[in-house]
Order: sequence, then C-alpha cells, then structure tokens
Amino acid sequence: MNFSEVFKQSNQLCRVSPDGKYLATCVQYRLVVRDVNTLQILHLYTCLDQIVHMEWSSDSLFILCAMYKRGLVQVWSLEQPDWYCKIDEGSIGLVSSRWSPDGRHILNTTEFHLRVTVWSLCTKAVSYIKYPKACQKGIDFSRDGCYMALAERRDCRDYVSVFVCDDWHLLRHFETETQDLAGVEWSPNGCVLAVWDSCLEYKVLLYSLDGRLLSTFSAYEWSLGIKSLAWSPSSQFLAIGSYDGKVRILNHITWKKVTEFDHPASINNTKAVVYKEVERKPVVGSADLSIQQHITMGSTLFNTQSKYEICPLPVQVPVVKPDLDRANPKVGVSSMAFSSDNRYLATKNGGFQVQSVTWHCSGDSLILLGKEQLCLCYMEVGEEEEEDDDVK
Repeated sequence: MNFSEVFKQSNQLCRVSPDGKYLATCVQYRLVVRDVNTLQILHLYTCLDQIVHMEWSSDSLFILCAMYKRGLVQVWSLEQPDWYCKIDEGSIGLVSSRWSPDGRHILNTTEFHLRVTVWSLCTKAVSYIKYPKACQKGIDFSRDGCYMALAERRDCRDYVSVFVCDDWHLLRHFETETQDLAGVEWSPNGCVLAVWDSCLEYKVLLYSLDGRLLSTFSAYEWSLGIKSLAWSPSSQFLAIGSYDGKVRILNHITWKKVTEFDHPASINNTKAVVYKEVERKPVVGSADLSIQQHITMGSTLFNTQSKYEICPLPVQVPVVKPDLDRANPKVGVSSMAFSSDNRYLATKNGGFQVQSVTWHCSGDSLILLGKEQLCLCYMEVGEEEEEDDDVK
C-alpha cells in the first residue's frame, strides 16, 4: 500500500466527491480541490471566513462551504470556476446547511431552529419551512430523492411533515404519538417512515407515506431506550439498538420482533472466527552490514509491522468500562450496518475499541475502523436459513 504526502486540512474537512474523481480539503478559509489519481491541485477557492462545514453535491459539480459564525454559505462550481453563489442568512443566524438530493437546492437551518430555508440555485427561488425540531435526526430524504420528512415541534407536540422535493409543496402533515421525537428515517423503498422517541422512552412508530400509523413497537419501559436504528437494504428488516446493549430485529410484514442479539464479552461460538493484530519488527539478519545497508535499514528497522492471527476460542473481547459520572457515557448499541445482501448485521456496543463499521460492496467482508489500526475481516457465508432467521 502506497501513501501520499501529508496535506494540510482544518476541522477534519476532507471529502472525496461522490463520483470518486476529486478530493476536496479545507485549510482555514481556503478550499482546495485535487485530482484523486494525480493529487494535483485543480482548483483553489477563497472563502470569506474560516470554513466549518463542507459538502459535495450529489453530481459532484458543486461544493458547499458554510461559515456558521457569520451566517454565510458559499457554493463553488467545478465546471465554471469563476461562478459562485453566496447565501447570507443575516441576523437570524445559521446552525446547519446541507444539499438536497438533486444537488440544486440548499437547506439552511437558522439559529434556535426557527425555520428551514430552501434556496434554489437554478431559479433563485426561496422557500421557508417553519417549526423544525432540534433533534438527533430531524430531516431525512427518501432514497429516490422524491420526498423529505421533517420533524416539527409546535404547541408542545411533535409532528412530521412530508414534502415533495420537486417544488417543496407540503404532501402530508400529521401528529406523532411521541413524547419527545428524536429522529425520522425512511425505509430504502420509500414506503415506510420510522419515527422514534428520545432515549427516555423506548418507542418506535412506523408510518406510511400518507401518514397512517402502521405499527408501534416498545421492548420495555422505565429505562433508557433507543440509541440507534438501521434499515436493511431490502426494507425487510428494521434493526433497533438500545441502551441495554441488545439489538432487536423487526420484520416488515407484522412489525413484530423476529430475533434479538446480545453483545457478550466472551465469544465461544464455534462458527465465529476472531482475528487479532500482532505487531512485529524486522529482524536484523547479520551483524556484518555495510554502511549502505546500515543507511537502508535505519529507515525501516524501527517501523512497526503487523499481521493477523486466528485466536483460539473462547476469546475475551476487550471492553472499556464507561464512566457513568461523565456526560454521554459509551453505553448501548451506537452503530449498526447491514451487509448489501441483507444476510449480516454489524454492530458496535458500548466501550468496544471500534469507531465505525462498514461493509464492502460485495457484502462478504467487514471493515472495522479502530482507534489505531484498520482491520479487514473476511467472513464466509454459511448455509442459508429460513427468511425470518436470516439475520446475523
């Protein structure tokens, strides 16, 4: 594996374009766009202040740069480097900015979540949406980009509004049976909208596109509830991760629990394969080395190398005990990801030394990004089970 030289960046703003051709990095108030293959600088843009948020449009033709302190958004074009767009929210402020799925509209959320402003780059039209709720995931777009679900809070009650993204007209508006709505998420097929309550109450509500309540699921009461939620790519399963360290799978027909998974600290299942990274250093073969060999070995002698070994079962997974006296302790299932073929589910629970989980596009390998190393684990697909039990 070859590595390039280190490029400067600020606020961890480094993004690859959706088409994979360009690499954008932000350094203070400058935006640098490079070619992915040659890493040569293609464009250099200068913004009015330090960039705190940067995002590519879906077609990789525009780049959004937000400066929240000044309430400014600047948009740059790769096809026309001299063209740019400046959006000033004025005294009302700015706390969030994002693209719509078509890459031609920008959604700005003002301070105190007073409204969401939709700006069109094509017609210069402006639309205003009132009462957006400040929550974990208050806006979500359907996979085809046709609809937008927005969580709202008015008169001390939670509502959901469904908008058509073509002209941003209101399609449906309905009240939800939640105490404090925490998020909304469309199923991949765009037919069902999942709404869940805050962590103080375990409740998931499933709504149809026209606002009908399809089902409600609650696993327990009087304890911390839902922490994460994930749809399977086929929309057949809904995985719910909670603060009790368990994952519950619902089916799309009856919306009942199909199965439940725990996160034991000791792995003794004979079907599991555990890889452990072992560090090693190059061994010097002989003491009789020439001066040139000394120079060559000097740069590599103390470089750490590693390999992966299969651990015999049972294996004790290292877990960091959370500090319950501090805010936001690492408790519960915080991240989940389905494989592309819907057969496997990767989860991260509590103090496991994993920062993110993602699946390879083939669906047969799992990439775990740890704090110090990248671990690639290949898993063989076993014998197929019945459809209801085909979730691992």
